[in-house]
Amino acid sequence: MENIEKKPRIIAIANRKGGVGKTTTTVNVATAMAAIGKKVLLIDLDPQGNASTSVGINRRMRRASSYEVLIGATRLSDATMWTSIPNFSIVPSSPNLAAAEVELIDLEKREYKLKQAMEKNISRYDYVLIDCPPSLNLLTINALTAADAVVVPLQCEFLALEGVTDLIKNIELVKKNFNPSLELQGVVLTMYDKRNNLSQMVEDDVREFFGSKVYNTVIPRNVRISEAPSHGKPVLIYDFKCAGSQAYINLTGEVLKREGELV
Repeated sequence: MENIEKKPRIIAIANRKGGVGKTTTTVNVATAMAAIGKKVLLIDLDPQGNASTSVGINRRMRRASSYEVLIGATRLSDATMWTSIPNFSIVPSSPNLAAAEVELIDLEKREYKLKQAMEKNISRYDYVLIDCPPSLNLLTINALTAADAVVVPLQCEFLALEGVTDLIKNIELVKKNFNPSLELQGVVLTMYDKRNNLSQMVEDDVREFFGSKVYNTVIPRNVRISEAPSHGKPVLIYDFKCAGSQAYINLTGEVLKREGELV
């Protein structure tokens, strides 16, 4: 019988706004997946490199990055590093990514560079998570073109829906023009403060707008989540018992359940 190469599921975590818990969600969902034995690769596509820092990969350790992968200067496998967490690898970021858009703009099939780099390089993984930059630029388009599904973190704040509607339009444009199999897997509410009426109002609005696409789990505003990156650890490793960690465990269960339904 012919040996058919396994294809992992690729999930982009995206929002055009910064500070909404995008990187925190990417890192902790990846950690929770790895904890139950899934082999996970995180691709840090944000020039700020917060995902790389959050898993303890400092700049001196990065021999190659997602920048070199995107422009074709190195293979994805050569830029991949192990984290201290079993089953969890990362392609770290580089500040040079900020210039990648200018370098890619004149290239043929520039929207497919990440997808092409990932072909035949990711078969060992069960899931690939892509941490996108907080903008709708060519880096994000590359991530969406390569992905099977998108998870959108949405902060519980006034006008939260305003930017997301633009993101959803862009997801539909990428689906139409570059990646017909792309699906919005779900929207996760982050920085939820149950003492604040605004959080409840935002939740009601988001659930009315997106319906069943919104995960049941909400991520609370939690000081341990904020502290963890400065220690180079996901919150699940930094403080497993805190409310933030338990929320991300529950969210990962929902993500995996929806993945099963999408497949």
